[in-house]
Formats: sequence, structure tokens, C-alpha cells
Amino acid sequence: MQREQHVRRGLNLEYMTLGWNSLEAVVAISSGLIAGSIALVGFGLDSVIEMSSGAALLWRLRSDADEARRERVEQIALKIVGVCFVALAVYVAYDAIKAFWVRERPEESIAGMVIAAASLAIMPLLARAKRRVASGLNSGAMQADSRQTDICAYLSAILLVGLALNAAFGWWWADPLAGLVMVPIIGKEGLEALQGKTCSCHEAAETGPACCHECEQEHRN
Repeated sequence: MQREQHVRRGLNLEYMTLGWNSLEAVVAISSGLIAGSIALVGFGLDSVIEMSSGAALLWRLRSDADEARRERVEQIALKIVGVCFVALAVYVAYDAIKAFWVRERPEESIAGMVIAAASLAIMPLLARAKRRVASGLNSGAMQADSRQTDICAYLSAILLVGLALNAAFGWWWADPLAGLVMVPIIGKEGLEALQGKTCSCHEAAETGPACCHECEQEHRN
């Protein structure tokens, strides 16, 4: 696939991401406020953070044709994605600790559960497609953005599992505990992006074994 085709595909993926995350944010935040669910509101705020990451990637992809600017824009976009990761880690940690402190039970919300389930189905497909584009463009920023999309899927699963365990067994603590487990994973991704250490799929393909599990799966396929 030509570089221009990778760029066009990347732009389409980011537009899809922005569109879905806009819907996700509106539904999750509104239903979370109605149900009094901190977990759903936090999930909606994660969507807003992802929109910031997507906007940075649109800027990066639109600058791809200018080779003189490409690397500088790549590094700036990578740092923006890293900041988004760190902001998400801080919020999830705060949300989880607060839920433990005041013993907040996640509330049932049909709309919230539907949007979380839909996100769990859609986000892994988007993340996989983004990794293919990242490989074609040798873009660490795009790779980092794909990880942000992966984490959205993880948080969707956490939200659904927390609600289910609370509804079935009254385990109110399941949701904040799962959130705390995610914090170091999210924070690590953010710090690596800020330091420019994000996996470069293209280099991995040329030099030997892939440098992350996701890239290894892509190269096998």
C-alpha cells in the first residue's frame, strides 16, 4: 500500500474515532449523571480525552506530505497523546480511590451498559486498523493512539464487569478495584509516549521480532 493510501486510511479511522467518541461521551456522561454513576461519567470523560488524542493524530496525518515538518509534528503529536494517557491515569486513579473512600456503588443504566458493550466490540477493531496504518507510516504517534483505543476497550470491559458483579453479588468494590489495576498500565503508556519510547512497528518488521505483542500479531497476519 502506498504511503498516501495509509494516510487516507488513517484519516478515515481518526474521523471514525472522533465520531464514535463524541457519541460515547454524550451518552455515557448524560446517563451517568442521571443514574448517579461515577464510573459512567469517568468513562465519558475518557472518551473526551480520546478525542483530544484523535485531534492530534489528524494534525499529524495532514502534515505527512511535508517531509520537512513530518518528524517534528510526529514528536509533538506523540507528546500530546502521552499527556492524554497521563491525564486519563490520574482521573481513573482519583475516581477509583474516591469510590473506595465513600463506598460508591456503580448504578445500573441500560443506556450506559449498551454504549459500553458497543465500545467493547468496536474499539478493538479500530485499534487493530490503526496499528496497520502505524506500521505503514512508521508512526509512533499512531501506534500510541492505537493503544489509547485499546485502553478504551479495556475500560468498557471494566465498566461492564463492575456493573455485573455489583448487580449479581453486591460486590460494589469490583469496579474501582479494576480501575486501580488499569492505572499503572495507562500511566506506563503515557510516560513512554512522552519519552518517545513508543513501539515503531515498521522498524520492528525490518530488524527482527516485533517490539510489542500487538505488533507481533499484526506481522503474523
